[in-house]
Amino acid sequence: MTTAANLSVTDAALVQAAMGEINGFEQSSLVGVWAGLDKTTVIADLRSRVADPFQINQGGQPFCGPASVLFELVRQQPSRYVQICRNLFESGGFQGTQNWIRASEALRSNPDKNLRMPQADWMVLSTLRESENSLFPVEPNAPDLIRNLAGMTKSWEIKGWIHELLGYSKIEYHQAYLFSDLKAMQESIEVIQAGGVAMLLVTAEGFLQGDALPVPFPSHWVTLLGGFEIKGDRVDIDIYTWSKKMTINADIDSFKKYFWASVTGSP
Repeated sequence: MTTAANLSVTDAALVQAAMGEINGFEQSSLVGVWAGLDKTTVIADLRSRVADPFQINQGGQPFCGPASVLFELVRQQPSRYVQICRNLFESGGFQGTQNWIRASEALRSNPDKNLRMPQADWMVLSTLRESENSLFPVEPNAPDLIRNLAGMTKSWEIKGWIHELLGYSKIEYHQAYLFSDLKAMQESIEVIQAGGVAMLLVTAEGFLQGDALPVPFPSHWVTLLGGFEIKGDRVDIDIYTWSKKMTINADIDSFKKYFWASVTGSP
């Protein structure tokens, strides 16, 4: 079973339009509402990400869930990405498909510049993460336990971000355990080949790094790009994670052991 890779770059006309949006943002005289962010740095971040969406980088923060969705926003709708960033920087919020998404005053007024990740990515990803948190605040240098608890992403949150950021209306959860692994992957591939998106929930150590875990657990979200191929007892899959494209080559048993679910979205 082989599928063609879905690795096309953002359309040049879309990139040009988004770069024009960035120029307008750069020329705006409005003062930003984030104490720890520098406009010149944010603008440079935006240009690099519109030119290459793989630059989206969660850095040292547990933001894999929102990063997997933001990557597809930049890749498919770069002008909307720039508009969201400008609105966040200048007013502290942006209009999603259905809801107004706002960064709290506490998040925006934090003067800490040691964000462990690029500034533009922090501004969007921390806002998305905070919008779903009810118990734990999002702080760049909180103790690891608190940051990890605050950064845990559930499947329904991925669904919400796909709807609010990308505007997709058909959003589905695909169970990938109890013998449903290949079916879930094939369904996800079919969605992205039709122009949609798919995020996979995996065990990072086993799925990405090849480490054997006696008791695997779901720990990391990645973006499915395509390239799904089965060769004998091996599986190849192309994904985005940690600011790069990766081709996963795993034996089928490990693939089934460390792949838990997918969430897909399409117009």
